Amino acid sequence: LPAYAMAYALGADYIEPDLVMTADHRLICLHDIHLESTTDVERQFPARKRADGRWYAADFTLDEIQQLNVTERTQPDGSRVFPGRFKADAQGFKVPTFDAVVEMVQSLNRETGRDVGLYPETKAPEFHDEEGLPIERTLLDQLAAYGYAGRDAKVYIQSFGFDNLREMREQMGSDLPMIQLISDAPAYDELVTPAGLATIAEYADGIGPDKRRIADTHGGLVKLAHAQGLKVHPYTFRADQLPAGTRRLEDELRRYYFQYGVDGLFTDFTDIAVEVIHPDYRPRLYPR
Repeated sequence: LPAYAMAYALGADYIEPDLVMTADHRLICLHDIHLESTTDVERQFPARKRADGRWYAADFTLDEIQQLNVTERTQPDGSRVFPGRFKADAQGFKVPTFDAVVEMVQSLNRETGRDVGLYPETKAPEFHDEEGLPIERTLLDQLAAYGYAGRDAKVYIQSFGFDNLREMREQMGSDLPMIQLISDAPAYDELVTPAGLATIAEYADGIGPDKRRIADTHGGLVKLAHAQGLKVHPYTFRADQLPAGTRRLEDELRRYYFQYGVDGLFTDFTDIAVEVIHPDYRPRLYPR
């Protein structure tokens, strides 16, 4: 939650929580369906791992999840994925509910006069289906309860799933903006063809491709997507994980914004991204 608040203060247009569901059908903001790489679940609940040796959020209630302490991501060998960020034993961080993020963003919008949106991702929709956890229906109901409705709602729903966005659009009747995420895995290759993009345009408003797919085509994917009326929001831009041959995040961002022509992007470094497109922007607590 502190990270979302900081991103808001630094000028983010949208706050992007990944969503998974607890055993008692509560949406929580967590990047993975597993818990051991970002929490101390192994210490607190050693006997709750599955046969594959992993701890699943779907096996825990919200009350149990909120007992856990959150840390920077670690590898199975205990090494840190982002060694230059918060210490591995940093204190005071918890797994927030989606409700908490929505209410924080809406409260800050009222205080500041800004109109920052939400960009939730339904994580591993096939897994949630197998577990009998209705993540799509629950998300749509919660968004509606907070007033997000219609094509102009300040929200994008995103997913790597091949079917669940279409399900929300066609079977559940949602007209909220939606973004089809596209990884660099071969299973997604068909989606970046003209035919694949035309199919996506039937149910989604844009694509969120791995940024390497754009670089590999020298921006060609952006042109193909725009030809289908799709927005393009690539991921993920990080100052501490730059591609070979790039010295600064600013240089990479300028390439994607101004050379390739993307419509937006995902980043862990909000202040740098905002400064590139709005060099005169200065964060303000209250409007003037």
